[in-house]
Parts: sequence; C-alpha cells; structure tokens
Amino acid sequence: MSKRRIAARSKAIALWLTIAIMGFAVLCLGHGVRADDDWSQFRGPNGTGISGTKGLPVEFGPDRNVIWKAPLPAGHSSPVLGRDRIFVTGFEGDRLFTICLDRKTGKELWRREVPRNRSDRLLKPNNPASPSPVTDGENVYVFFQDFGLISYDARGKERWRVLLGPFNTFYGIGASPILIDDLLVMPCDQDTGSFLLAVDKKSGRVRWRTERPEIISGYSTPIIYRPKNGPAEIIIPESFQLSAYNVKDGKKIWWVRGLACEMKSIPALEGDTIYINGWGFPENQPGKQVAVPPFAEVLPKFDADKDGRITMAEGPDARIKHELYFSVFDLDRDGFLTAKEWDMYRAMMSAENGLLSIRLGGRGDMTDANTKWRYTRPVPQVPSTLLYENVLYMVNDGGILITFNPATGDVIKQGRLEGAIDKYFASPVAADGKVYLIGQGGAVSVLKAGGDWQILKVNELDDECYATPAIAEGRLYIRTRSALYCFGERK
Repeated sequence: MSKRRIAARSKAIALWLTIAIMGFAVLCLGHGVRADDDWSQFRGPNGTGISGTKGLPVEFGPDRNVIWKAPLPAGHSSPVLGRDRIFVTGFEGDRLFTICLDRKTGKELWRREVPRNRSDRLLKPNNPASPSPVTDGENVYVFFQDFGLISYDARGKERWRVLLGPFNTFYGIGASPILIDDLLVMPCDQDTGSFLLAVDKKSGRVRWRTERPEIISGYSTPIIYRPKNGPAEIIIPESFQLSAYNVKDGKKIWWVRGLACEMKSIPALEGDTIYINGWGFPENQPGKQVAVPPFAEVLPKFDADKDGRITMAEGPDARIKHELYFSVFDLDRDGFLTAKEWDMYRAMMSAENGLLSIRLGGRGDMTDANTKWRYTRPVPQVPSTLLYENVLYMVNDGGILITFNPATGDVIKQGRLEGAIDKYFASPVAADGKVYLIGQGGAVSVLKAGGDWQILKVNELDDECYATPAIAEGRLYIRTRSALYCFGERK
C-alpha cells in the first residue's frame, strides 16, 4: 500500500473516530449534561440516586469544605442541575417561587413568582414547595400543588403554564414531574379523582390524560423503564400496587399488587428489576392487619339515622371514632363514609408494609409472575431504598440502616448510624464509593459503600433537612431549611 493511500486511510479512520466520539458525547449529554453529571430530576438519573463522579468530600459542614452557600426561602424540593445552573422551588406566604442559581458560584440568577391562589390540604411536614423541578439542561419544569405546571427557559422567561387542581389528598401531593423524550409527565394522585398527565414539553399542550379513580394518595415520583421490545413504560408506585403505563398513550399495560396503602418512595431500578418500599399504618405488619367487616354487615347495625352512610359518631370501632383516622378514610372529606370509602378502609387495614423486589414487564396482573421477594419487617415511611454496587440500602427512622443482597432479599447487615439517630425524610444517594444519608436534624452520615458498611464520618449541618442531595462533578449540593450548600474538596 502506498504512503498516500496509508495517509488517506489514516485520515479516514481519524475522521470516523472523531464522529463516533462526538456522537457518543451527544448521546451522553442527552439533557445537556454529561452522563456522570446528569442530576436533572428528583434523585438524579431516573431516580437512582447515583452519580459517576469522583472526589467527593468525606468531611464537610457550615465551616468546612464549603464552596458556596446560598440563602433560600422555605421549601422541601430537592435541587436539580442544568448544564451550568441549579433549580429549586420555594414559597413565602401566598407566593410560589422558582429559583435559578449559578452552579459555579451559587449566585441567584433569577427568581420567578406565581401566586398561590388557593390552599389545598397540606399536612406537615409537606409544604407548598415539596415537589422537585425537572430540567432538560436549559429549560426548567415545575409543579406546585396550589397552581399547576409551569415552564421557564434558561433566562427565566415563562414558556407555558398549565393550571391544575384543586387537589384532595391527605398530606398533599409529594410526587415530582419527570421528562420522557418530548413529554413532561406528572402523576396527579389524590384521594378522589386521580389522573396521570402528559404534556408536550415545548408547548405545554396536553398530549394525553389517564383517569385513575381507583388510586388514592399521591406521593411517589415515577421512573422510566425501556424494555428491549416495545415502547417506554412509566412505572408508578400507587396505593396497593405498582403499575406500568405506555408512554405513547398513557394506557395501563401491567400491574403488580401487594404494595402498601401509602407509597412515598421512588423505585430503585436495575435492568428489568425494581426495589420499592412502602408504609401505611403500624397495623400493616404481617399478622397484625385488622380484619374489617363488609359495609353490608356494618350498615344495619350502626347506621342510626338510616341514611346509608356511616358518620364518625356511628363508628363501629375506635379507628372510625378517632377524628384523625376518620379523616383518612373519609376520602371526599364530607363527614360520611360511603360503601366505596368503607371498601377502601378495609383495603387500607389489610395491606402489608414492606420492601419488594419486582420484575418488570408483561400484560395484565403480573403479581404472581413478577414478585421476586418480599421483606415485611419495618421499612421507611418516606426515604427510598438505594441500590449501589450490588448492595441495597434502606434507612429507617431512628437511624437504623439495613443492607440487603438484592438478588435474594437476605439481610447483610443491620445497625444504627451512631451520631445520626433521627427521623429521615431525605433519600440516600451514592457516588465515589460512598453513601450519603441525611437525618431531619441535619446530621449527614458518610459511609464506605458495601454490604458490611462502615461510617467514615458524621457531619453536622446548621439546620433541618428534608430535601435529597444532588451530586455532580465532585460537588455535593445539600438543601437545608434555610439555604443551599455546595460542598467539595477545597484544594
């Protein structure tokens, strides 16, 4: 082969490699950020809580390894990352804020406000700015329970809005919107009138809406499952079951029964398997469930005014006569329990709390075929499980951390996070061989990852914390009740 032909071939190969590398870079950028830097939604890439970044700090606090600190209004939403920006939400009185910060400096670039025109039911610790934003790298998309959906561009210019509500849910909506290709998807689950909504992310035009009258609560953020064959599926933990919906038209494809009555966590996905924990009532432990008689049996005995409904005063047991419990079962909050509400009460009392491993895919009811294993001892009320480096992590209130073998559900280790015995709302996250767990009081446990986990350090923040951290480019972003911190190794 001549030198000229060799040179030409070398140039062709170099050009092909350049194109391939550029194509891979575009694929990795996806939402405008690097593959190991994609924390564009609640709990990062598809809700996994995992980043591929390196060099994260072990020791940090208000006066150690602080890159910057930015004051924020109240709100429990978790920070999400665009290409060079951070987005959070907040509120002050009847004002709802979307806030954009510079990732490098923490400087506030803009703040946009919409009115809180109503006050749907909210119980602490939920608040008007609990759902987290989602970003495609440039634009940001936000849901407020007392407003609806709204989108801004990178400069803070409003792109569109979709007014929604009012909503009727016991604690208030806690789910966050997600992006799937060209759709923004938001589960609007509530005690009456639940629905799943998909809008065009460019225009806000409603593409489809799936009514889900059988669903109550509204606290879990969905994830995306892309099977080898067929369209992408939206996976949502619901009251009593896990369901999959077709991204293209919102139709339900399959479901698995056996979840708790209140689902607040986001599934941990690996391959075709998810891990999901749920907690409803203390009575929902195996063998401790309460058998509630059918409505047809109760009504003749206790319906004193013979109107076909049960009031709190007519309640046949202590739970119905208890004001707080009655308000849980009275789904439409009208002061009466109908046959439908009584059936839901029976379902709530017979549900099981627990952690489940579920295989994804199929058609129709896949409960028997897809349930791989179940752990039915106490599980968290709010924090999600974390699957990292083939170990499953679960933190309970009181700072009890349990690790599992994800293949079998066998417990590897259980112990208290000494120095961080607290209530937990933030979900654990991981990167760089470390696991980060944050208690409500602001104690951040840094663990050496592994089934036989070890505490490397417990760091104390200066305020309460409900939000889940964001991780990218060697930085740890933690929102407290009053500020957003950026931590990193200072060199």
